[in-house]
Order: sequence, then structure tokens, then C-alpha cells
Amino acid sequence: MRYVSGTQLARLLGDVPRERPVYAALARAVRTLVLDGRLALRTRLPAERDLAAALGVSRTTVTAAYDRLREEGYIESRQGAGSWTALPPVRMSSAEPAPGGRYGMAHPVPDDPAFVDLGCATPGAPEIFNEAVAAAVEELPRYSGGPGYEPAGLAGLREVIAAGYEARGVPTRPDQIVVTTGAQHAFTLLTQTLVEPGDPVMVERPTYPHALGALRRRGARLVPVGVNEGWDMELVAGSMRQAAVRMAYTIADFHNPTGRLMSADDRAALVDAARRADAFVVADETFADLAHDPDAPRMPPVAAYDTGGRVATIGSASKLMWGGLRIGWIRTTGPLARRLVLAREPFDMASPVLDQLIVRELLLRIEDVRAERAATLLRNRDALAAALRELLPGWEFRLPDGGMSLWVRLGAPVATVLAETAERLGVRVVAGPVFGVDGVLEDYVRLPYVLPPDTLRDAVERLAHAYREVQAAPAPRPLPAYV
Repeated sequence: MRYVSGTQLARLLGDVPRERPVYAALARAVRTLVLDGRLALRTRLPAERDLAAALGVSRTTVTAAYDRLREEGYIESRQGAGSWTALPPVRMSSAEPAPGGRYGMAHPVPDDPAFVDLGCATPGAPEIFNEAVAAAVEELPRYSGGPGYEPAGLAGLREVIAAGYEARGVPTRPDQIVVTTGAQHAFTLLTQTLVEPGDPVMVERPTYPHALGALRRRGARLVPVGVNEGWDMELVAGSMRQAAVRMAYTIADFHNPTGRLMSADDRAALVDAARRADAFVVADETFADLAHDPDAPRMPPVAAYDTGGRVATIGSASKLMWGGLRIGWIRTTGPLARRLVLAREPFDMASPVLDQLIVRELLLRIEDVRAERAATLLRNRDALAAALRELLPGWEFRLPDGGMSLWVRLGAPVATVLAETAERLGVRVVAGPVFGVDGVLEDYVRLPYVLPPDTLRDAVERLAHAYREVQAAPAPRPLPAYV
């Protein structure tokens, strides 16, 4: 069980609430930390006197706040063991949730041309795609005389990828690059190689759902740290140390789904914390090229702060280029790259040659691709934001400087019910709990802005209707005690 000190919890809470009674406002603030994932479940809370001293309030106030949280189910306690965070039991309504479950990705997309899918954050191919394909097809005969199996990836593609890291200040040789069949394959390969069943792995909350799935399939023990409001490196380092994590998975560049960008100081602190905890860092850079200002300075890769071979970086063609190009890559040390190549062969001999050639051609034209993506995403982002402000003014979000989605706070823990209602009305969204480990984030949804402005406005109109339905619905009936 992890713990949080009085000083750390006071920092998360911020200023003492001004509302009266103070104990109720304090309880509400702690409850918010639990629900949005910044305070992990089963985190042991500080003693009442310690939190009171850190906040500058009376111990009676903290005691009353803890009592309120205990009554609501957000704290559990045991004599001699202290108190720790929890979630109240789920109360089912008379209407059962639709298939797909409370935490699933809802249902398959209906076969309806009017259906709006906001569950997928991947755009179509860029304008120069056909030009790149033609150039790749022209190159293909150079490779078609051989077997077509290159377990580490085509040498020409690895050279271009390595040169990209070199240009960003991270000296990289082609033999440090392993080309994979997409970013998910890259992460799964790293997980299979670096993590044993039962190993603790630190994950951000929220984070990319399919990474959580890969870790669960490996049997890893997930250690979540909240990043809704950005990275708190003191808490991150404490979690890594307390849980003795084997690996930490981070999306430092235009985080999926929050869109946040980790600062240079935090990147350095993360790598230092991994060194102290004797852990690997897997840095997912799938969104790194998606700044909305293509001329903005790029943040140094997390690997730029690594001097001990602890950082493995994942890259991908799917977001910047096209999801149909199932090409990703891993940048790591030469020895680990060789281990990864050997580890993949029983399951995936090599990635498709033509796809690799197309990605190489697009990387050689990367400035054009970035500029097109930036202009389209910025236009779509602003259109989505304007529609939300007009039609759902109570929903809260921040405008990210990059990425492909808004991380929207609803103001009530109804995200799963909203997603089910919205799908019935012709729009698919993914509820917050899908991006977490333990059922929190019920007051968030992710809204990608890869679709055209008119389609996004139509989606928001349907969401507004769905939200009104959810708000008007009667409260769930508690089940009898014997159920």
C-alpha cells in the first residue's frame, strides 16, 4: 500500500477551502482527488494531526472530513492500520448496462453513415500520401528479389529514423532502432521482454487504454499516478520507490488523452527517479510530432536525459501519417535492440516491406506532413471547443497545444452512462474509466478532433441531447442489502 504525507496531500489540495463548513469542503476536495485519479486508490492517508498541521486547520476539522469521506465510501479504515482511499460500491440501477461493460469501449460502430465516431483519435492520410506511395512502389523492386524478412526493419528506414533522433539532440545509430508492426506491437514487445508476471509497472492515469491491456495480459501489477493536472514528480518518484517498479510507462509529448506536454525539468526528474528505483522508462512518442504550431520548438526526447540506457522510446506512423500504415519503432540501446529482434521472431517475423518504404518516404517529407496536420488539427480543435462552449457550457477543458483530443470534465460522475446514451443517439465517445486502472475518472470523456468541423458540431449537438437525458434520468435505485 502506498502512502501520502500530510505535506504532499496539502500540496495536492491547494489552499484551504473558503466554503463553510470547512470540513465538508475539505472532504469534497479529497473526494475530487480520488475521482480524477490524482490520489490513487488504497493510498494510506496521513494521520489527522499531520494533515491538520500541514493545512493550518484544527484536528477536529480533519477528523470530521475523514468521517464524511468514510460515510460516503471514499475512505476505509481499520484500527491500528490507519485510513486509505477507496471507491464506494457501485449501485446498479434497474436498467442493466449495455453489453461492453462499465469499463469497456462500448459497442462496435453501427453500420450507419450518419453515425459519428469520436472513439478513434486517428486522421486520414495526408495530401502527399499518394506521392509517397508512388515513390515507395518505384523502390520496391530493389527488395522483391530477396526473402522480404528484415526482423530489425529495413536499413534505409532505420537510418532515417535514427537521423531524426540525431536532429533532436539524441545521438542514435541505426542498430539502436527496431522497426515494429505499429506502436502497440512495439509496446507489447517491450513488455514481454522487460516485465515478468507480477512485476510492478508505473502507469499514468489517465493513459492509453491498449497499453494497460498489454500490461494486464503480461500479468504486471499496475501502479497508477495521476496526471490530470500535470506531472507531480515528487509523487511520481515516491510511487516508483515505494512500489519498487520494474518499468514506468509515460506519454510525455501531448499526452493521450489530456494533451499535456511534460516540461524539460520533469523529463530529467523522471529519468533520475527511474535510475534511483532501478527501473526502465518506456516513453511513448506517438503524438510528439503533433504540435499545433509546426514551427514551435520541440521538447527534447525523454531519452535525451538518459545516460544509463534506461529509456526505451516508442515512435509510430499511425497518428502523424496514417493509421493504415502499421509501422512503429523502438529506439533503445544496441544490446536491448538485439534482444527485441530475437524476441519478436517467434510471433512476428518482420514488418511489411512496402509499408516501411512508404513511411520512409513520408519521413523524408516530414515537414510538409507536420504543417498539414497542424493546420487541420488546429482548425478542428477550435471548432470543437466553440461548439462545446456554446452547447455544453458547464463542461470544462483546456485547449492543448498539440495532440488530437480534448479531455473534458463533465462536472458529474456520469461518463459511462453518457457514453451509452450518446451511442444510442448516434455518436460514440469513450468514457474516462477506460483510460484508468481502477474505475475512477467517471467525470471525464475524451473527445478527439480529427473529424471536420461540421461533423464535430453535429456530434456535440447529439452529446448535448444525451447529457440532458442523463441529467433528467431518475437516480439509480439502491439494491436490497441481501443482493
